[in-house]
Amino acid sequence: MDAAVKLLRDLVAIDSVNPSLVPGAAGEGAIAQAIAGHLRALGLDVEVHDAAPGRPNVVGVLEGRRRGRSIMFCGHVDTVGVEGMTAPFDPVERDGRLYGRGAQDMKSGIAAMIDAARLLTQPALEAGRVIVAAVVDEEYASVGADALVTRWRADAGVVTEPTDLQIGIAHKGFAWFEVKTKGRAAHGSRPREGRDAILRMGRVLHALESLDRTIQARPAHPLLGTASLHASLIEGGRELSSYPDSCTLKLERRTLPDESDAVVNRELASLLDELRRRDPEFESSTTPLFSRPAYEVASEHELPRLLARVHDTKCVGMSFWTDAAVLGSAGIPSVLFGPGGAGLHSTEEYVNVDDVLRCRDSLAALARAWTAV
Repeated sequence: MDAAVKLLRDLVAIDSVNPSLVPGAAGEGAIAQAIAGHLRALGLDVEVHDAAPGRPNVVGVLEGRRRGRSIMFCGHVDTVGVEGMTAPFDPVERDGRLYGRGAQDMKSGIAAMIDAARLLTQPALEAGRVIVAAVVDEEYASVGADALVTRWRADAGVVTEPTDLQIGIAHKGFAWFEVKTKGRAAHGSRPREGRDAILRMGRVLHALESLDRTIQARPAHPLLGTASLHASLIEGGRELSSYPDSCTLKLERRTLPDESDAVVNRELASLLDELRRRDPEFESSTTPLFSRPAYEVASEHELPRLLARVHDTKCVGMSFWTDAAVLGSAGIPSVLFGPGGAGLHSTEEYVNVDDVLRCRDSLAALARAWTAV
């Protein structure tokens, strides 16, 4: 069995469900220990550092024979939950595919970048430095990537998220908000005394739907399409026979590289101000919950151009957010490049095994070319 495939099978067999998503889940401790041991066996210098209590990042460093540029391979070791899966940690290979939780997202990318480091020891790396970073918590708040960039820098980065072996040079960002409307509690038979917070939230939803149509009618980004928003969660009221005194909506706004948090915040504030202008009795508040920026590196940048030379493929945009934005914000120009498959976050997830090997080989070739300059 190829070394990369064996490593992938070993990683899929380790439960690393993110405990911030699933309370009480195993977390990344066991898989971090396995990766650290594997990197040490390859001869890399290894650092294990908690990004949060009990949530360890693992960084392995391979030094070349002489000075040169550095490149970082980065991937996350946490996965989403496994509800509805029958054998999530039993890697099964069938028809050229390997199945299991995290097989595509993104233990295949982890296996490819680690085994690329093995190839870079045979023969020894001539120049520069290769950093292999396995980080925690990308599926929730990316505390792993945030911690990584406080301790490590590189001249370039590759985040090995699944891209079907295409070069991802851009992806969307997101912002989460909570909106509350206020009413007045009263018995359901006394409309003069009550004020319905849920119906007032209906005005917000109607305005948000109109705003989303406006956003999606704007000129599209050439790789990412348009920005968007959607209502995600809503709750309100106390019982059937009472006027609800409050309603809470949580929404997500997907953003493009030229949209800042300030722009998105003003957009929502203006929407609510207009509703208050129309009805002085309309009461609402909004709270930003969490956000991550969109990311883009120029297609003319040397990194995607060099990767395209060693792996003949095209540059694309990705709809989902990734840790590449964290690396990029820290001054590490990065691209996305990883194996293909299907079933992200679903009950049947798989990766194309041959893609793992091709990804591994291209990463090794990229590292030799990049560090030699």
